Amino acid sequence: MMGERLVMQESLFYEFRLEDHVPSDHLLRRIDRFVDCSGLRQRLAGYNSATGRPSVDLELMIRMLLIGYCLGLRSERRLCKEVHLNLAYRWFYRLGLEGKVPDHSTFSKNRHGRFRKSELFRHLFEAVVQRCLDEGLVGGEGFAVDASLIQAEANKQRSLAGAEWMDQDHTDAAPLAVREYLATLDEVAWGAATDVEPKFVSLSDPAAQWTDAMRGPAFFAYADNYLIDLKSAVIVDVEASRAVRQARGGCCPHHAGARGRALWPQARAAGG
Repeated sequence: MMGERLVMQESLFYEFRLEDHVPSDHLLRRIDRFVDCSGLRQRLAGYNSATGRPSVDLELMIRMLLIGYCLGLRSERRLCKEVHLNLAYRWFYRLGLEGKVPDHSTFSKNRHGRFRKSELFRHLFEAVVQRCLDEGLVGGEGFAVDASLIQAEANKQRSLAGAEWMDQDHTDAAPLAVREYLATLDEVAWGAATDVEPKFVSLSDPAAQWTDAMRGPAFFAYADNYLIDLKSAVIVDVEASRAVRQARGGCCPHHAGARGRALWPQARAAGG
């Protein structure tokens, strides 16, 4: 009879292939067939520094973020830990057993840097929509607009009454970036959304809207507006706005931005 093994028995050499340990019906295998990042490096070529250490591979970061969204891993810290431990994730990211997982701070730095400047995420979104058009998943015959409230990282205790905010001059001695932000806030975020004076304004995030639309305790929030094709429930355009009803009309074929208007004729053509 075999006794209890008290010490792990390590081998000197291992023969191990990740390919053999990811089931053929695994979700990541099905997703992997449709992931094409071939054009991303060229798009970001002008935003990469010619000096310093080599950056983290772009395709690796995009694949990690993609699975984070698909599997509901909202924390990038947790995502990095899961990739370190999960063999299927390592296979999907082409990391191998010894590949180094990027630090979570790499994502935030790129998101606020070259990803934002190059509008990379919008480019990826439109590429996915175009693929859906090519595959016939978008009918172009019926569309719906829906909005979801996204709670803002803003505290009620750090806010002013709307009238008090309006009476203040927020531009004196403010840095240029702050003045530009406030100018955009006044002309676009507020002016295009509603002419109603807000009840409260957050000092840390003035564009967030104080709302009780959930029929519960009020909170600061944004509205995430989706233009959805009814054939396969594919989102063909998305736009964030203040959480007021007047702003929700911005994400529709007649009021959408340039990208939304560009996608609309393609959706109509795909539907015949």
